[in-house]
Amino acid sequence: MIFARIKWLYAIIVIFSGMTLMIATFHLLPKPYAVKFSAWFIRLLVFTPVRVKGTPDPDVQMFLINHQSDIDIGVMETITDKDLAWVAKKELFDVPFFGLVVRLPKDIALERESKTSLVKLIKECKDRLDHGRVITIFPEGTRTETGKMKPFKAGAKMVADKFNLKVQPVVLIATAQHFSNKRKIFRSGTITAIYLDPFTADKNNPEWLKETQNKMQQVYDSEVAVLPQYA
Repeated sequence: MIFARIKWLYAIIVIFSGMTLMIATFHLLPKPYAVKFSAWFIRLLVFTPVRVKGTPDPDVQMFLINHQSDIDIGVMETITDKDLAWVAKKELFDVPFFGLVVRLPKDIALERESKTSLVKLIKECKDRLDHGRVITIFPEGTRTETGKMKPFKAGAKMVADKFNLKVQPVVLIATAQHFSNKRKIFRSGTITAIYLDPFTADKNNPEWLKETQNKMQQVYDSEVAVLPQYA
């Protein structure tokens, strides 16, 4: 138990060191290299190879990703060369230190249950798209470690429909089994990330977000079924 806590603490130190590195180099490196550099710093020092399946679409405008662990962002940043604009809950932007990590690269704050915030979300997404960035969302809106994805929130669909975006789902497999703040665990090992087929958002199909969630869950379940370490 003590050794497990020491491993978790080591990962925490590495993660905070990586975020500090991003802040220190943000104005020294061209965008988005400070973010990518810090993500690779964290991934390499926590000994986490990533097995990538599927093909990232070069014209993608929005990534939809399931969310289990704090390392999900770093994993995603290292498997794409795109400049990602993350959508995160507004409270994170007000947290000391971490708020700077999301404010510096101009990630997008979302205030939950606020109609005015949705208008602001649309405006900010348009700005990031105009600058060639890829809107990146955890559509569940929060982490879940059970392997069963929570219902996807409508914000992602609203943005994708508004701008007729090319969307690509990405399924991360059991990242909470590698790092969990809730359970204070860290286990090195290979993480699997799966790019699903991209599609263009169709506002005439009110079910496409739900259909996407179902597909992502099916892929997740099928992958976990053949990986005995997650049984």
